Amino acid sequence: MDIQLKRGLLDVCVLAAIRSEDSYGYKIIKDLKPYIELSESTLYTILKRLEAASLLTVRTAEHDGRLRKYYHITEDGLERIKEFKSDWNEILSIYRFVSKEDESNE
Repeated sequence: MDIQLKRGLLDVCVLAAIRSEDSYGYKIIKDLKPYIELSESTLYTILKRLEAASLLTVRTAEHDGRLRKYYHITEDGLERIKEFKSDWNEILSIYRFVSKEDESNE
């Protein structure tokens, strides 16, 4: 898979994981596990990129005597998910077109 496409997909997956409630790294990985395998190092790279793009914010809070970073989606992050859904419909349309010959040859 094209690296840029994969990066975009992973970004949207992480945003979707925090869409309904603030979350932290381990929980994001756990929530995504049924859908996609994501290492901690990859996740934290994505989170930093999303923060730099103002698609999420970060706050630190104490949990069981340790500091934990919680991630919150911004309005721009929610907009990015909407854009992805719109783009995905176009990709599906292209896929159906490309696959049309395969279906007629079966």
